[in-house]
Amino acid sequence: MSEPSTVAQSLEEVVPGVFHWRISDERIGGHTSAAHALLTGDGSVLVDPLPLAPEALMELRPVNAIVVTAGTHQRSSWRYRRELGARVHVPALSRQIDEEPDERYGDGDELPGGLRAVFTPGAGTTQHTLLLADQVAFVPDLLSHPPGGELELVSAEYMHDPAEARRSLERLLELPFAALCLSHGAPVTDDPHGAIRAALAR
Repeated sequence: MSEPSTVAQSLEEVVPGVFHWRISDERIGGHTSAAHALLTGDGSVLVDPLPLAPEALMELRPVNAIVVTAGTHQRSSWRYRRELGARVHVPALSRQIDEEPDERYGDGDELPGGLRAVFTPGAGTTQHTLLLADQVAFVPDLLSHPPGGELELVSAEYMHDPAEARRSLERLLELPFAALCLSHGAPVTDDPHGAIRAALAR
């Protein structure tokens, strides 16, 4: 999987200890791709990392782990593994990956930083949402949040199984979280469950 050439210049804090950065991704027609990091007591964990300017990356160091939510979200993971010495965690079901990860995980597994994996297929066959306590849900390609727009389901043409994707979103609605961090678009911190219900209803 190719790494984007665009580099994000800065971080935005979503909730205390969770950061977001995004780019206009030339690999997907200029649509927004986003990445996240959470700070722990001894470093940080990157989620689906995208290229980040060195000055901004310094704010996250040391980086102890990288968690990839789906095989299609390798992005900058392997370069950062080499540069930062961080261990990479990838879904056990992923096959089309560029390098062998340090760890593979599945539904219900506990991951670095206190993250818990929840299998949420539909957009792809290996995708997992990552839950941080009752605070944040890091959701891959089920939803997008275009600049200035409303939260929406990813277009059916980009999904492996749209009906299964809807079932995954309905499963998410049963889980506790106060902020929704997306792989494509800005975070949702105001009633994320309500925003998901509205997206499902449209």
